Amino acid sequence: MHADDSAGEPAEHARFARHLTELEQVADADEIELVVGVLADPDPVMARAAVVRHLDRRAAELCRAPAWEEWAEVMARLVTGHPFLVRRLEEWALFRAVALRLPWHRDDLLAASDWFQLKAADGTNPEALRLLAESGRTKRIRNTARESLGRRAEG
Repeated sequence: MHADDSAGEPAEHARFARHLTELEQVADADEIELVVGVLADPDPVMARAAVVRHLDRRAAELCRAPAWEEWAEVMARLVTGHPFLVRRLEEWALFRAVALRLPWHRDDLLAASDWFQLKAADGTNPEALRLLAESGRTKRIRNTARESLGRRAEG
């Protein structure tokens, strides 16, 4: 979408839509340059919102793949100075550890955001599910973890 396609639409909305489209379609070889460019947008809140969507999509695609480590290291360097993006990437690394049953710490799980806890509560790691069913931050997280445990017991 170009800014002239929607009369009256604020310029940052058009840029946000363009950033999302470009990030969804970017080739691996061009990803770094594009993320840096988006983060340089004059509207930092909008830029971070576009990049967090990209991180969520790519992390979900790569979290079980061998390419995860290199991608996550590169993204960590790119988002330095953007605390929300740094935290989201760290939580994806924790999600990966929980999902793949790699080492993780109870305190990290309990200190994680509601977003992360809800995502992990819908997972399959029985240790994480029991912890979240007991000590998840919200009733929704605790209930989701209990439901996931119930599905595991049935299956």
